[in-house]
Amino acid sequence: MTTTLLAVNGTLMRGLELNKNMTNAGGVFVREDHTDAHYRLWSINDCHPGMIRVQNGGVCVALELWQLPLSSFAELLSNEPAGLSIGKVKLQDGSEVLGVLAEPWLVEGQKEITELGSWRQYTGHHHIA
Repeated sequence: MTTTLLAVNGTLMRGLELNKNMTNAGGVFVREDHTDAHYRLWSINDCHPGMIRVQNGGVCVALELWQLPLSSFAELLSNEPAGLSIGKVKLQDGSEVLGVLAEPWLVEGQKEITELGSWRQYTGHHHIA
């Protein structure tokens, strides 16, 4: 079975609302990690985060890496909210993986939570189920 690594920074993470979508798609948790220091983060209507790569003013955002079967990739993405897309995410160690990113229009007028560095920190969901 061919798989890919996918970096997620919101509700697909362990213990959160949409994690069942990840596990139902055959996703297997690999490890916790962080982006490099070039990302900003917003709360989208307090429902999920939106992360964008920037040249300046970013932080290292906490995320999880999951091994996902390529055959389930489209199914998982079709259940994601509009405005979220897949792109290359640069990790703290300099490597790049596929990850969930926000389109710029999605974060317009939303609450920026970059200084917190993670969706878990913003929502208070620190304990992993």
